[in-house]
Amino acid sequence: MALKIMVVDDSPTVVKFVSFSLKKSGYDVITACDGMDAIEKISNLSDEVSLVITDLNMPNLDGYGLIEVLRQNQKHADTPIIILSSEDGDDDRERGMEVGADSYLVKPFKASVLITEVSKYLN
Repeated sequence: MALKIMVVDDSPTVVKFVSFSLKKSGYDVITACDGMDAIEKISNLSDEVSLVITDLNMPNLDGYGLIEVLRQNQKHADTPIIILSSEDGDDDRERGMEVGADSYLVKPFKASVLITEVSKYLN
């Protein structure tokens, strides 16, 4: 059974590109358009999500909020989380790590870089 990865981004283009890259590498992908959508989908899943990839700037609940909610839940406290954001500042990176992200990639990015980063946590 393939490992399940959740991709959370309000850009349909980014979701499509990331999902395609992950599926091509053999992963199952679930998508969400913002943090609230992600929490709802994760809580309704019968099996575990192996990794979460999230944007930061999204409506309803941003990436920081999503990470905080996941880290407070015992079930997802250790799930690897990769931030994928166009925010390139040190403040954003530091805050992302402080709330519990494991890694931070800046858009635009190459699919190979994303897959390498995902593989670090899942292989």
